[in-house]
Amino acid sequence: MTETSAGGPSLPQITDRQTWQARIDDLRVREKAHTRAGDALAAERRRLPMVEVDPRTPLVGADGPVPLIDIFDGRSQLIAYFQMWYTGRPAAEQCVGCTFSTTHINELSYLHSRDVSYATFCEGPYEESARYRDFMGWTVPWYSVPQDAVDRLVADRHFGILVSYLREEDRVYETYWTTGRGNELMAPSYGLLDLTVYGRQEFWEDSPEGWPQRWDSLGGQFQLDGRPTAQWSRIRAGRDDHLGTLSDG
Repeated sequence: MTETSAGGPSLPQITDRQTWQARIDDLRVREKAHTRAGDALAAERRRLPMVEVDPRTPLVGADGPVPLIDIFDGRSQLIAYFQMWYTGRPAAEQCVGCTFSTTHINELSYLHSRDVSYATFCEGPYEESARYRDFMGWTVPWYSVPQDAVDRLVADRHFGILVSYLREEDRVYETYWTTGRGNELMAPSYGLLDLTVYGRQEFWEDSPEGWPQRWDSLGGQFQLDGRPTAQWSRIRAGRDDHLGTLSDG
């Protein structure tokens, strides 16, 4: 049962603190079970076999071609997010989901302390996509993936994947990959929204009647007024979103 606010969305039922805490305590038991189930899945993930990939697979960075093995930066592990790119399209039309995910990745020192490097592997040409990185103010290592490397690294998958690699001396292996909702762990905004009474406010969610649900799950949830949501703060700060394409003009 819910309460109704004047002119606004429905509200949760009001109760006393003791009753409220008892409901949370009951939910906490299931939350703990959910956490333990995630721990068990992570344990299985650590026991997966792996597949070898060519360590000399060329990517392109600021100084030109870079072999995959160098992107480990001397560490034994690498996480790479394969960012979608629409070549020749303006910043406002770039991938809203990839922008959402990558915008959350800032501090890498905790990964580095576990001997793990991180990089973005972007689908588009380096010069164009790097302008987008600079406009967004992202600081993660950034590389573009030429077609030859796409064939070797992406294989029959698609961009938008999150991949884990392991380096053993001069050999490189892929140990895990995920996509779709598997990428949500990149973006703590979703986890925080899940703690709020109205959640993500997306149509697919199981929410009580009268709860606000205004976003689809086809990209609209990451977009505001015709742009990826995170772009607006950069526009207001006076950053140039020109990517050097004809469509920008």
